[in-house]
Amino acid sequence: MSPELSDLLKRALALPVDERAALANTLLDSLETPNEAVDVAWDEEVARRMQDLKAGRAVTVPWEQLHRELLATINGRKTS
Repeated sequence: MSPELSDLLKRALALPVDERAALANTLLDSLETPNEAVDVAWDEEVARRMQDLKAGRAVTVPWEQLHRELLATINGRKTS
């Protein structure tokens, strides 16, 4: 590791947690190459899901219920 990079890393690690997280996300985002086909596919999927939700074809689950089910799954218990 170059001295410049080592200094940058030391300074970055001294940042508050939220600023380190924002920096990490920005760096990770910079590694992704844009893919227009993927972006278009996601836009279409989001639009389809929104239409399903508005038309009543989508089944929604309250956050509290989902949260309980996820915790139970993580803890190895079955819910119903």
